[in-house]
Amino acid sequence: MDEKLLEIMCCPETHQSLAKAGAELVDDLNERIQAGTLVDRVDEKITEPIDGGLIREDGKIMFPIRQDIPVMLIDQGIPLGQ
Repeated sequence: MDEKLLEIMCCPETHQSLAKAGAELVDDLNERIQAGTLVDRVDEKITEPIDGGLIREDGKIMFPIRQDIPVMLIDQGIPLGQ
């Protein structure tokens, strides 16, 4: 993801800044997706693996990246405290 784009992007709900998720977190979430235990903000099971993520400044929500495109829909954010 382009660093300049990341600088101007923000959470669509709270307008907090975003940071790239580390590879370890992405790998962990993909394992949970494969196991069928990861849900999004509206408790829908996530079935598609993610390529990366953007973590909200408060660390509570991550927006998934698929095929180099950030999914910035509030309902599809992934709560990190699961």
